[in-house]
Amino acid sequence: MLTREGCLSRRERLWRTLPEQVAWVLVTDPRHIHYFSNFWIDPFSFSSGARAFLILERAGRATLLCDNLAFRSASSPPVIDKEMVGTWYDHNHSIVNRDQMLEELLSRAVESLGTNRGLVEEAVFPLAALKSVNNPSVSRFDLGTVIRSLRRRKEPDEVALIKKCLRAAEAGHKRARQVIGPGVSEFDVYLEVQKASLQLAGRPAIVYGDFRAVNAARPKLGGLPTNYTLQEGDSFILDFSVVMGGYRGDTTNTICVGVKQDPVVVELFEVCRSALRKGEQTLLSGVMASRVYAGVTAELETIGYGGLVHHAGHGIGLAHPEPPILAAESKDQLQEGDIVTLEPGLYVEGIGGIRLEHNYLITAEGCQRLSQHALAL
Repeated sequence: MLTREGCLSRRERLWRTLPEQVAWVLVTDPRHIHYFSNFWIDPFSFSSGARAFLILERAGRATLLCDNLAFRSASSPPVIDKEMVGTWYDHNHSIVNRDQMLEELLSRAVESLGTNRGLVEEAVFPLAALKSVNNPSVSRFDLGTVIRSLRRRKEPDEVALIKKCLRAAEAGHKRARQVIGPGVSEFDVYLEVQKASLQLAGRPAIVYGDFRAVNAARPKLGGLPTNYTLQEGDSFILDFSVVMGGYRGDTTNTICVGVKQDPVVVELFEVCRSALRKGEQTLLSGVMASRVYAGVTAELETIGYGGLVHHAGHGIGLAHPEPPILAAESKDQLQEGDIVTLEPGLYVEGIGGIRLEHNYLITAEGCQRLSQHALAL
């Protein structure tokens, strides 16, 4: 869960960014409501997908607007000063339109703010709710882009939550090494990885990513698992995330299926591991993302199979991917507080495919590797 200290710090950074005459903001993106208040509707609850709004006032008050079932479905207590909760369902009466109830709450809340100037996060704002904020004191402003720029600098509570996701993923990687072998299906591997990850997490969580076997005939595959049965000589690319409280890591290893290891596949693996180390050396605040990409792809090119056919990595946090994007044409620049992945990969027809990945926090001194899973065939 996010902490009170972290939520207040993120709000303070927001207010330092906005014009002084702005007295309040309406936050509408569920990720950003969570970011500033720790209010996150449990995705495994009946209220998954329900809406909420958050009003932040420069004076310091935070007000959450939602219906009663959404409020009860919070994954942990929100960091707020006031809640405006409408009764949507009480087991006794017919239900009303859930979104219209929220719009009525919003009208009352905005009216209580008077003529003080406010901003609305419009990118994730229902068109039907515009009438609720249709007054001269509300300005049009790209608030969502401002918040997304703030999200790059992770506060300690965000780092701690991502670390929890990574510990769970590491348990999944360890289990995969125990179960992968000829005769096992991709879906079997997924079930075992999911179980081990959730057991370590100690709570329900989302597990998604690439759970696919590759080989000389099909060196690059991605996506959710199928019922394909693993064969001797295949490699299994395990690239997945565990999501808790909206945050996630992103980890990858490639595992040999069976006891025989093709020497050329081993060569691909080792050069990918070397490229990862080269990339680590460039993970410094102020470095251009394109430079990181260049270092990784140049190392891969040393054995004559070409360079990267995808990015060298990307930011992670409340979304996947987030800035910075470590790609050839990226204009992003690394900054302190970024959490990024490095994921070199090679996919060669007639040989097979390899991808490896670790996660890093960009610090004032360089970078700190956050993921600890083994990289080994």
